[in-house]
Amino acid sequence: MTTRHLEKIRAIIKEATDLDISYAYDDLVFPDHSAFLIQFDDSNPDHYFCYFHEDMNPDDKAKLTENLHLACQMHKCSVTFKGAFNLKQKGAEVDILFM
Repeated sequence: MTTRHLEKIRAIIKEATDLDISYAYDDLVFPDHSAFLIQFDDSNPDHYFCYFHEDMNPDDKAKLTENLHLACQMHKCSVTFKGAFNLKQKGAEVDILFM
């Protein structure tokens, strides 16, 4: 079983964005407002993947990228930016579409 340190990523997100986590499921963590999401890297507990919502403003994305890098450095871990995602409502469920 893979160990995922939710409290560590919660602290990183809070320091980088001042946002709380609204939802965590399996290897995905959704901060408030879902402008981005974090995915745990199961091969390295000190590494994360980040996806930005496809509609995110480029200036906000650049600032968020910088803030996440700095917060990760403070916590002796790293983040790789993988691309974009979108959420699609399907009845009571939500599909995550990675691009």
